[in-house]
Amino acid sequence: MEFGYLHVNHLGSRPPAEMAKELEDRGFDSMWVPEHSHIPTPIVSPYPGGGELPSGYWHMMDPFVSLAMAAQATSTIKLATGICLVLEHEVLDLAKTVATLDALSGGRVILGIGVGWNEEELANARPDVPFKKRFSATRDRVAALRAAWTQDVSSYEGTYDSYSPSLVFPKPAQGSVPIAMGQAGPVGIKHSAEYADEWCPIDMSLAGVSGEQSVEGGVELFRRLVAEGGRDPDSIPISMFTWRRPKPERIEKLIELGVSRLVLTPASMRIEDPDTSLAFLDECQPVIDEFK
Repeated sequence: MEFGYLHVNHLGSRPPAEMAKELEDRGFDSMWVPEHSHIPTPIVSPYPGGGELPSGYWHMMDPFVSLAMAAQATSTIKLATGICLVLEHEVLDLAKTVATLDALSGGRVILGIGVGWNEEELANARPDVPFKKRFSATRDRVAALRAAWTQDVSSYEGTYDSYSPSLVFPKPAQGSVPIAMGQAGPVGIKHSAEYADEWCPIDMSLAGVSGEQSVEGGVELFRRLVAEGGRDPDSIPISMFTWRRPKPERIEKLIELGVSRLVLTPASMRIEDPDTSLAFLDECQPVIDEFK
């Protein structure tokens, strides 16, 4: 089992370079940073976690600038978005940004992506994409990014993304950048099983075959859909985000299910003192050392 950590990444938190080095020294294999370019007010879309939206959501710094700084301070830790709202970027600009980070870091990038939950945020960034069509638009966006990364002369023609034959450089050090999709509901699981390189759901959001909340059921459904699509389920890594303190018996169960990475989330998504995250990691470290 590998371990990652989701860093809230606001200006008052531990700087991304320092946090990445801290995690690398502790044996974590990846640092994940979230993204919200803005939160429209008044806040209308309900927060998926329930209750009021935590303050960290509207203080998040740019994920790619932050991960670039983290890359400079480290040598092995993977640099991941958890998650990037890919529809809220211009497609070729995003392709170049991600490829540049991957090339300069020696191929350490994981592009974790999602469709987003804030309807008003998407409307500001992409008024051409109806909220109910965001899954279809994301499929387009992923295909367009892969074309830019892998084709010598890149081009793409889709419903929501298109560009004429173009020279798009640099290319990623990995050849392409792995796309880790974070959707955990039935529709999102179907899309992830269809075309994601990796899957990174939140444990408490997972739904099984009948729509019941179930980590086991969600993983079973994902693996079945991957197989039905003609791919080997064992070839698609699963990174599980968890809001729970890691416990040995739970980690053993996740390993049995085929989960290869557990991504710890901070004790809170609110703006907090930078030492709070280290205290949380100290608390979790004995269990991590047992399994990493």
